[in-house]
Amino acid sequence: MRLSRTIAAALITTLTAPPALALAGEQTGTPAPEAAATPPEDPARARLKAEAIAGVERQGKLVQEMVDSVYSFAEPGFQEFQTMEYLTGILAKNGFKIERGVAGMPTAWIATWGNGGPLIALGSDVDGLLGLSQMPGSPELKPQVAGAPGHGEGHNSGMPLVIAAAIAAKQVMEKNKIPGRLLLWPGVAEELIGAKAYYVRAGLFNGVDACIFTHVASEFSTAWGDTGNNAAVSVEYTFHGKTAHAAGMPWEGRSALDAVELMNAGWNMRREHLPLSQRSHYVITDGGKQPNIVPDTASVWYYFRDTAFASVRHLFETGNTIAKAAASGTGTTVTQRTLGYAAPNFGNKPLAEAAWANIKAVGMPQWSAGDQAFAKSVQQANARELKPLASEISPLSTPDTREKSTGGGSDDIGDVMWTVPTITVRYPSNIPNMIGHNVLSAIAMATPIAHKGAVQGAKAVSATVIDLMTTPALIAAAKTFQQTVQFKDQRYDPLLTAEDKPATHLNAEVMERMRPKQKPFYYDPAKHRSYLEQLKVAYPAQ
Repeated sequence: MRLSRTIAAALITTLTAPPALALAGEQTGTPAPEAAATPPEDPARARLKAEAIAGVERQGKLVQEMVDSVYSFAEPGFQEFQTMEYLTGILAKNGFKIERGVAGMPTAWIATWGNGGPLIALGSDVDGLLGLSQMPGSPELKPQVAGAPGHGEGHNSGMPLVIAAAIAAKQVMEKNKIPGRLLLWPGVAEELIGAKAYYVRAGLFNGVDACIFTHVASEFSTAWGDTGNNAAVSVEYTFHGKTAHAAGMPWEGRSALDAVELMNAGWNMRREHLPLSQRSHYVITDGGKQPNIVPDTASVWYYFRDTAFASVRHLFETGNTIAKAAASGTGTTVTQRTLGYAAPNFGNKPLAEAAWANIKAVGMPQWSAGDQAFAKSVQQANARELKPLASEISPLSTPDTREKSTGGGSDDIGDVMWTVPTITVRYPSNIPNMIGHNVLSAIAMATPIAHKGAVQGAKAVSATVIDLMTTPALIAAAKTFQQTVQFKDQRYDPLLTAEDKPATHLNAEVMERMRPKQKPFYYDPAKHRSYLEQLKVAYPAQ
């Protein structure tokens, strides 16, 4: 669709220069050094941003096709091969140079375009989750392929948003001869906290001036400061013992499974004496082969999480100590492998303020009566608290407006945040009051709700890219904030060593079994206007 003259005029009025760039003290209320003078209002920049927003609107059909296609591929971490081929193909057709297999990960890639000027990175996650296959548009829980992965976090929508925003910004920059460069990248294996720390270690963000990351939500928002996402480390402990006949000669054996169970018991006892902010959880990935053979190998996979670099390092070291004690107590030995890492999240204030001004200008999607009816039917069918799709954007989240975090989830975008000035833009492509990492969060992710939210998010991101490309003071302020506020008390301190490698073997066996069953469900946009149409799913559900 085209922007009406009334809407365009309103945008030109609203989309003025970014907000004040002088830095205030972050959480303490103490003043920080001034980064740059606030630039005057600039109608010319507002017109460029309105052009970019119109460019996103023209891509509405492409966004729908990308969101639905990636949903249909339903690939978990490190197995995003079909997703990679599809998305990089679209970018290559639009003039981006593609480099695949970056940072030692076969499904990781970057797409670059431009010359001179600022280098702005744009990224979002692309991986699904094991066992969360779900028929989109069905309020009731109904797997497409029993036991297969699915997009129960909504990661199928983020890179389509980013790609639409990048194409729109690129078109404006080419037309108006604006110097600048774009670097697009996917968050592969985010659910395994498996990639971004390796991206940073490989230097993918060297020379980047600022980064905008996006994540699916049911609201439209952004934040600055410590956003409460925990640091985390993913580590697998493998115990080595000795086999024996479990009934005839058990004394000849040394059970690696006993060591795993002893470690888990020791960790669970230690939890009582750890800070409330910590989160830790594990799965036994190898418990032996059969009951009458004393297991000579057994493995357990842990995530340790806490709010700061030092505290998650303490958890990691405590886990290592308990593992060694369990090995000693069972007459076994233990080896460990760090699989992934995530730094605590810290959003950049000048970038967040600029992005939030654009979020405020573009506003929420225009939900139809059908969209609201569908959201209500999903909530009712699954005993969730009723809450309509949001009609207003969320306030800018700051250290003064949000409650202090007592711990919770992680996102490895934190590693990028501690490397270059970065923010996360949360866009409204899902239904309120769903459960994360659950099939409930997949139901809406190939419906008009997901499509509209991604388009609206792309508008705000494209406008913010134009701000960054045309406002040197904004980039300067973002870098000053990072140096003087973010780095005041902490510096990037990852747990990865030079010997640690991405765990690209994960999920390979699952996809070898599941991909042939999933392929018949791949979306074909050449034959069907939407994925729901291909699946013969009525929307909203009748």
